[in-house]
This record gives sequence, structure tokens and C-alpha cells, in this order.
Amino acid sequence: MNDKYAPNEVEAAAQAHWNAADAYRVTEDARDSHGQLRPKFYACSMLPYPSGKLHMGHVRNYTINDMLTRQLRMKGMNVLMPMGWDAFGLPAENAAMKGKTPPAAWTYSNIAYMKGQMQAMGLAIDWSREIATCQPSYYRWNQWLFLKMLEKGIAVRRTQVVNWDPVDQTVLANEQVIDGKGWRSGAVVEKREIPGYYLNIVGYAEELLSAVANPEDPNYLSGWPERVRLMQENWIGKSEGVRFAFPHQIKGADGQLIQDGKLYVFTTRADTIMGVTFCAVAPEHPLAALAAASQPEVAAFIAECAQGGTTEAELATQEKKGVKTGLSVTHPLTGAAVDVWVGNYVLMSYGDGAVMGVPAHDERDFAFAKKYGIAIQQVVSAEGEAFSTDAWADWYGDKQRAVCVNSGVLDGLAHKAAVTKVAELLAAKGLGEKKTTWRLRDWGISRQRYWGTPIPIIHCESCGAVPVPEKDLPVVLPEDLIPDGSGNPLNKCEAFLNVACPCCGKPARRETDTMDTFIDSSWYFMRYCDPTNTEAMVGAGTEYWMGSADAAGHRGMDQYIGGIEHAILHLLYARFWTKVMRDLGLVSISEPFTKLLTQGMVLNHIYSRKTAQGGIEYFWPHEVEHVHDEGGKIIGAKLKTDGSAVDYQGIGTMSKSKNNGVDPQDLINTYGADTARLFVMFASPPEQTLEWNDSGVEGAHRFLKRVWNFAAQRREALQAATAGDLSQAPLSKEAKALRREVHLVLKQVSHDYERMQYNTVVSGCMKLLNALEEFKASADAGDQAVVCEGFSILLRALYPACPHIGHALWSELGFAARQGDLLDTAWPAVDETALVQDELELVLQINGKLRGALTVPASADKAAIEAAAQALLASSADLQKFTEGKAPKKIVVVPGRLVNVVV
Repeated sequence: MNDKYAPNEVEAAAQAHWNAADAYRVTEDARDSHGQLRPKFYACSMLPYPSGKLHMGHVRNYTINDMLTRQLRMKGMNVLMPMGWDAFGLPAENAAMKGKTPPAAWTYSNIAYMKGQMQAMGLAIDWSREIATCQPSYYRWNQWLFLKMLEKGIAVRRTQVVNWDPVDQTVLANEQVIDGKGWRSGAVVEKREIPGYYLNIVGYAEELLSAVANPEDPNYLSGWPERVRLMQENWIGKSEGVRFAFPHQIKGADGQLIQDGKLYVFTTRADTIMGVTFCAVAPEHPLAALAAASQPEVAAFIAECAQGGTTEAELATQEKKGVKTGLSVTHPLTGAAVDVWVGNYVLMSYGDGAVMGVPAHDERDFAFAKKYGIAIQQVVSAEGEAFSTDAWADWYGDKQRAVCVNSGVLDGLAHKAAVTKVAELLAAKGLGEKKTTWRLRDWGISRQRYWGTPIPIIHCESCGAVPVPEKDLPVVLPEDLIPDGSGNPLNKCEAFLNVACPCCGKPARRETDTMDTFIDSSWYFMRYCDPTNTEAMVGAGTEYWMGSADAAGHRGMDQYIGGIEHAILHLLYARFWTKVMRDLGLVSISEPFTKLLTQGMVLNHIYSRKTAQGGIEYFWPHEVEHVHDEGGKIIGAKLKTDGSAVDYQGIGTMSKSKNNGVDPQDLINTYGADTARLFVMFASPPEQTLEWNDSGVEGAHRFLKRVWNFAAQRREALQAATAGDLSQAPLSKEAKALRREVHLVLKQVSHDYERMQYNTVVSGCMKLLNALEEFKASADAGDQAVVCEGFSILLRALYPACPHIGHALWSELGFAARQGDLLDTAWPAVDETALVQDELELVLQINGKLRGALTVPASADKAAIEAAAQALLASSADLQKFTEGKAPKKIVVVPGRLVNVVV
């Protein structure tokens, strides 16, 4: 055993030991020493994108998972911690264009490097279950399930509005559109309608909502953070209202009424129907197209709208603009003519592509009406509030306080009653009914990109869109293509494109769209359970790990861990995908994740300054030193090299682009993986953000050196001593006190492990070491046994966070020979007898002021304590000066805490 802690040597040896033993391979038939099947526990971290290097967020995420895995294994559970790679996606294409190398080569190279980093961290990953979503053996099942959805009508083909770059001839993701222009070409982006495939997630909306919003639902996700449930609920966005039509006589070029003479809208505020002063339609709406055919200003406005974004989020933030069409529709209840406008804030893909405009009671409509001089008519009042058309007030749109006015038969009705009445009136006219709508939209999965799962469709001039036969799966993506920015390279790959039609045998062409990468991450956690199954998407392994119930009756993955940034789409799509698999008879669960932990982001200081060219230059934290005000607050920074000032931007998420990241590999090389793991666990509770602190890293390293030094200095005594059963052993007063402290801390640490509060687990380990260091052990066998027991508990408590040093010291000190490999050593049990005190030390007060302490037997009753207090007062000259020789009037005893002598 080295006298000094050498983390690189310690970690290399530990990892070699684990690799030789294949220590982390997990099977479904794992049994304990008595031959009993171990209870299962499935703990999974969200799989990473292989971007090239791990970042500290990865380190934090995987260390949380690793601590959970190792501690539960010590508690006798069969724990699965797998890992894989979310390997398809746009970043690989961008890197390919930059480096002129195939995305596949870039991706596999990154996977190899990042896997090596994970192994250097000492993670308890079962690498035999590793998957990469870009492997045909994986995405074959994406294609297979897509075809099953197509058969069931869950997948359908229809047109979609996309961002189109006319120069690069490709569809752009929303994040690739910058100021209305393509990120590469700089060309003005157009909106185009092109065909694509959609999955009917809206058909599952009610079920998806119930599990996050209804505690009475048997699948209610009580193990999820409340804010994540709320985010899901809001995204699904159930709205109950009225869908109704504005009738009209507007005819198209063919002489037929457009949309059968009915302009449909949906509203949750049908009580305000008498306040409609305009209607707005989407730029793609048939009425807009009709107006544009004869009015150049409408056509120009629609062309302008075609250059905008396609998402609801973008439309919510952009300036609301419109143009009058000169067309009008009829108010369904009053018969009044209502002008039709084209609005840039109306999406054709949402509802019917039209909205009713009630400026008096909708803030967006109010701003639109003020801008274009449209009438504003109050039809709702609230007690004690005055209405004005000059400025918006929040109460105008408050349906909780709404009472109808200026609305004829609706006057005096509150919101709910008015909505019901309006629905009745519209139904009587055949123009409307109550309806539930969803903010959630069907999931468009078609991407006009190369590096993704090929959609298994063949296009034949005779037969149309033909599904690839199941026997011909997977449709393999060629891995040697290099995107050049001029569109999807699959369109130029004749070897991929040309194929015979499965139906008629004539020449046909493959679909070149690939699937949204959210498909890949919607079920990978199930594939970990059956990673080598070539006959089925999932099988018995998935039923074992995700289908069987735990002790509380929960089914699904026991613990899922990942960032809050994935709280909506990834989790929603994974939940939907699971329900589809259930309905197809593949799995027996309805929800994939029983418990969810969303770890906080890792933050660091940000420093920058503007360049002469107007750009921003960022500096690494090690390049600068802070400037403080008189109170010690950071008010600026300066470069260490020349003292020139730089701007201090505060704390922000670690980012390569802002030069405030920390390379985990540098940290491991300098301090060792255990130090990195210890710091990210100790610095903050798992759910909260973690502020990077170099001195904190150094402090974590010093603590591990203290642990090592304690063992090195006492190695012979620790090797010779055996703790045994100390519950009845004759121990000194000091040894009993140490043992009590050790087991008190162990009790708290065990509780903290159960609630995954790993920062307080680490602080508990620090308390254990402090107590052991402060104990002045004699050569007495009892003292040595207590130290031995205490240090063995420290090693087991610390091991899940710092497995390498734990393994090394456990072996070097002989614990492995006596109790087995630390991997499977039983978690230490709290000895309740150690917590029992022979004596109690009570606070002693005189007239309510602290004056000393009183030691009494633990079994002493009130009378005995009073007698002991009187005896101490009588014998202590120091205390008598506070009583001034007066006899006590009374003695107040607070059991277990204090004694107050009143004189």
C-alpha cells in the first residue's frame, strides 16, 4: 500500500479488477448467497449524443446513476445501469460538411472516445447492452414499428408546412433559420407545403394528460417532479370550448362555395361571441388564397408571411401583422357582416386555420385592433372595474369574473352558463357544438435529412407509396455519403434510390426522408433490456426489467435520470411510444418511467468583451481574476496577462462557445475520477444547479487524501483488527461515544441514500472521518475494533461516490478477505444498541442563562436529575457565584435537553 494517495494508479488497478471480473454484467436470473432471486431495479440515465467529449453535465448525471446503482447492489438488489448513444442527427451532418468526412465515421470515432471517458469514470455500466441508434440492428425496429403504425392508421401521410432553403434545396429545422434566412446559404427562407408522415399522438392525448394531471389515475406519475408534470400538462394543453362556423357566400374560381360556405373557428371564450369584430385566417387558408388572386397587397403579405417561422413559439413572439381581404362572413347569431383579415399569427395547422377576433377581451386581438383601427366592443364586465378602449387591462380577459353585457340573451350570464347557452344557440342553427381541442399536435416525423433512420417506403408510379415488406428490413442507410449542403445526399445515391416495387416489380424509388431523431430516443431504454434479440423488438428482458412490479406495485423503469431540458418532448414521445407498443401487444406497461429525477445544470463564470469588429470574445476562467467592491462582491474582471478589463457576465450554463466549460478528462488526469465524482455530488443537491468552484474540487481531493492517509497511518492496526459484534463488547466511555456517533451518521446517510440526497451523503462521510480522526485510540482491543468498524462503515458509505479509492482501501486493509469484494458487500446495518447512551449531558441554566452542563445517567428520572443538579450547585464554587448563595426556588427539567435552576 502506498503511503501517499496516487489516484491514477488506484483507479487503473480498480478498473482492471472490475474488467477482469466482468463485474457489471447483469442477468435476469441473479441470485443471492441463499439462492434466492434478487429483486430487480432498473436505473437509467438519458443517453448522450456523441458530440465528441463528455461535459460536466454528463459527469453529474452518470455519477448520480452510479451512486444509486452501487448502493442498491450492496443492499442485495439486481441493478441494471446501461448506456448507449443517441447517434443520429443534424450535428453529425454539420461536422461532415465541415470536415468532409462521412457522418458515420465522425459518429463512431466520437463514441469510442466518449466511451473511454465513461470507463475512466469507473461507472458501473453493463457494456454488454450498449446500443447506438445509428446501427441497423437498432433502427430496423424503428422501421418495423412504423410499418405497424401505418397498418393501424396511427401513422399517416399528409402535407406539412416547412422551412425551405431555395439555394441549398433543403428543409431547415427552425433553429437553422436565423433572421428569416438559411444558416448556411443566407437565402431568404420560404414556407412550403410538402408531404410527410405524421403519428397520431393526439389520439392518445387524454391518456397522456390524465397520468400527469389526475392523481386518481392508476398510472399517475407521482414519482415525477411536480414542475415536470405541469410542463407536460401545459404542452398537451386540453381546451374545452365551442367550435362553430361563420357562414358565407364566398365562391372560388370553380363557382363552388369555399369550404361549403362555412368558416370554422374554435374558442374557449364563446361567452364573448357578441364582441366579434373581425376574423383572421392563416396565410395558407383558402380565403386568403382567393383574396390574393385579385389583390396584390394581400399576395405580397402572404409572400412575406412565407418567410417567417413555422412554430407556435415563434408566432407568439413576433410582431402581429395583418391585411384586410375585402371579404366578409356572417356572424352566426347576429347576422352582422364580419370582415376577414389575413393574420401572420394564425397557423393553418392549428385547428381550422382561423380565429375569431374579440379585441375587447383578448390581448392579442386588442393590439391588432388598435394597430388597424378595428372596432372594440365590450361584451364582458367585472364588478367594480371600468372598461376603456385606450389601454388593455388584465381583467378584460378574466373569465372567472366575466359577466356578459351588451350581448342580448346572454346578458347577466357568467362564463360557464354563457358558453353553454351559446353552444345551444349555435347547435340549433346547425353551426356549432361544444368541443375539446388540444394544444398538442400530431407528431410529424419526416425529416429531409440524410443522417437518420430511413423511412421504409417505396414510391411506385403505378402503386403509389408502398411499405417495404417486413422481410426486407432494415432499409440500411449508406454510411459513406458526405453531405455538401446542396440537399439530402440520398437523392443522388442511385444505389440507395433504385429498387423494384414490392407490389408490381416495376422500377421504383425509395423514400429519402428520414425519421425525426426523437424516434430513436423514444424506446432505447427498452432495447437495453433485450439488446441482442434479433427476432423481436422487445422480449422477456423488457418484461423483467420494465414489466414486473416492485415491492410497491409500480411497473416500468424504476428510476430515470436526465436534464430538465428534456422534460417535454422526449418524455412525451417516450410515453406515447410506450402506449403504442402496449396497444400492439409488445409490452404490458402504460407508462415507461416510474420515478424521474431531473438533475440541475452545471454553471460557471462567464467573461467576455467586445472586439474591434463588433463581435464578442470569451475568456476562460483561468485566464482572468476578479475585481471586487468594498463588500467583496464581484464587479468585474481583468486578464492575468496584461491586466486589461473584461466584462463579467455572472454565472451561466457551461458552454464550449462561451469558454466556461471544464473538460472532465483534464479533471480526471489532474485529480482522478473519484475527486470529480465527489465534487459534483457534494457541491449541490442533485435537482439543483451546481456552481463550479475550483477550490471546491481541490477540497474534495484533500478529503480523499485524508481518507487515504488515515488508512496508511493505521494500516497494521486496521489489518489486524476485526470489528465483530460490538453490541455487547466491554468498551471505554470514549469508544462508546465514537461508536454512537458513527451509527448516528450511518443512520442519516442511509436515509439520504434512499431519498437520493447525495450531497448530504458526502457530508456524512466527512463527519465520519472527522470523528475517526479525533478519536484517540489506545492499544486496547475494544478501541481498535471500534475504529476498524467505523472505518469499514466509512468506506462502504463513501464507495458509491468514490468506488476506486473504496475498492483499493477495502482490499489493502483486509476487509475484502474477511467480508468479500466491496462490490457485493452488504450495506452496513445501524446497530440500535450503539445509539443507546449510558449517560446524558444536559444543558445547565441558572435563571434561564447558560452556566454549564450536567451529566446524569440515561435512565435518571426527574427527581434524580433535580437531585444531581442540587448536588452540583452545592459542590461548585463557579456555579455558586451565579446563585449568590440562594437556595433554588424550583428546578425545571426538560427531558433529554436541559435543566433550569430558578433562584
